[in-house]
Amino acid sequence: MSAPAHRDTAPAWWAVGDVTSAAIDFGASNTDVVFRSPDGLRHWTLPTEGQPDLSRVFRALSAGDVTASQCAWLAVTGGNRSALPPVIEGRPVHQVAEVEAIGRGGLALSGLEAAVVASAGSGTAVVRATPDGMRHVTGTGVGGGTLVGLSRLLLGTVDPQEIDALARAGTDTTHNLTIGEILGQAIGSLPPDTTAVNFGRVARHAVDAPREDTAAALVNMVGQVIAIVAINAARAQQLEHAVIVGHLTDLPSVRHTFEMVAQFYGAAIRIPEQGGQATALGALLSGAERFAAAPFTTGTGA
Repeated sequence: MSAPAHRDTAPAWWAVGDVTSAAIDFGASNTDVVFRSPDGLRHWTLPTEGQPDLSRVFRALSAGDVTASQCAWLAVTGGNRSALPPVIEGRPVHQVAEVEAIGRGGLALSGLEAAVVASAGSGTAVVRATPDGMRHVTGTGVGGGTLVGLSRLLLGTVDPQEIDALARAGTDTTHNLTIGEILGQAIGSLPPDTTAVNFGRVARHAVDAPREDTAAALVNMVGQVIAIVAINAARAQQLEHAVIVGHLTDLPSVRHTFEMVAQFYGAAIRIPEQGGQATALGALLSGAERFAAAPFTTGTGA
C-alpha cells in the first residue's frame, strides 16, 4: 500500500470538492483509492481481485480505514463498474468513464491545461485531454503487465521492485543492438548508443547474460514503446506535452527510460509523482465537479 499523499502547497484542483468523498479505480492489476476529507487527500493501493462488486468496494475502502457511510458520495471507474449499484450504504455512486478519469487525473497531476495522457498500467491507454473534453486516441498492449509477464519467463520473478532493482544494476546492450553498431553513426537526433534492435544481439547469437542485464533490456523495451507511442500521439494531436501516469511510473528504471526517450526525440514528457493515483484522482475530480454543480442523491452512469 502506498503512503498517504500530503502536499504543503495545494495545487489548483485541491479546492475542488471539499466534501468528504472517495473514488476507486478498479485497474487490471491494482485497485487505487483516493479519499478526500477535511484533513486532506489520501491515496492507497491494493491488488485487484476479480470484477468489481460490493465486497471489493468495501475491501478497497477498509484498506484505508474508511467506510462508505463516511462519504457524501463515491466515484468509481475502471473494470466492469456498471455492475455496481447506484447507491451504497445510502451514498450515491458516480460512475466515471475511464477515459475521462485518465485525462482529468493526468492534467491535474501535471498542472497542464491540455496534453496527451498515457496511462501506463497493465497495458497503455492514450487519451487526448483538453478543456474541450477527453478522447481516447490510441494505445498499446505493452505496459506493466508485459514487463511483469516477460520477467516471469526470463527472470523468474513477478516482483516489480525486484525487476526495477535488477534493471538499475544492469546494461541493456548485452541483449540490444545499438544504432552505432548497425549504422556506424548517429541518425537524426538519436545518438549512436540508442537501441536499434531490442534483443537483436540474442537473435544473432547466444548471449550469456546475468539477470540484471536481461531486466535492463526488458525495461528498455517496454519503456521505449510506451514513450514513443505517447510522443507520437501528442504530435499527431498537435499538443505540446505528453504526460505519462500509472503504476509503471513508480519504477525509477522505467521513469529513466521515459526521460531518455523524451531527450532523444526533443519531446516534452511530464511524469508526475504519485502517477499511480491519476485515474482515481480524475474520477474524484469528476464527481466533485458534478456534486458542486448539482448535489445528487442517486448515482448515475457516465
